[in-house]
Amino acid sequence: MLHRVPALLALSFALTVAGCDKGPKAGATPAPTTAAAPGTAPAAPADPTAAAAAGVTPVIDPAAAAAGQSFGAGVKLPESTPIATILKDPKAFAGKTVRAEGLIVDVCPKRGCWFEMAGAGPGEKLRFKVVDGEMVFPLDAKGKYAVAEGTLSVKDMTLEDSVAYAKYQAEEKGETFDPATVTAPISVVRIDGTGALIRDKM
Repeated sequence: MLHRVPALLALSFALTVAGCDKGPKAGATPAPTTAAAPGTAPAAPADPTAAAAAGVTPVIDPAAAAAGQSFGAGVKLPESTPIATILKDPKAFAGKTVRAEGLIVDVCPKRGCWFEMAGAGPGEKLRFKVVDGEMVFPLDAKGKYAVAEGTLSVKDMTLEDSVAYAKYQAEEKGETFDPATVTAPISVVRIDGTGALIRDKM
């Protein structure tokens, strides 16, 4: 049963602006490639998703595996902003590049295009969303630790859109939805991702 939807959800955009097939506009420039020397195998792309698309089996370096698995452009900001700080005043960060980190508590069950990180406080969650196929997060990432970077997006919704959004979220997870649980418009906060690092531990 879907519980009462709070006035602020750290999830994805409403049906009109989000879903598994939506996300930040794809404008990233592909990484340059270098031809392999004769008799040598081509290097595996750093992103496992890109490696699979290129038909190359990625070579896992033990030291790199211990440090974590990198996705997209990786993480470049030196410091993370606490999820609680972002959720307390999300509009102060809207449109800005932020880095956040936390335990992964949920992963997109359809296409691996998002994951949610838990904050330090009860019920604090922030979604990290990418364009389908740009990065693919495995279901077994749940329970691991993520450091994520991207542009913070805030969307204020009408009550009608809020109901539609909550219904979609419930259907995506196979949960029962009661429209009566949505009694006020919500604001949806998420990170439109450019890069992430997922590892086993903090």
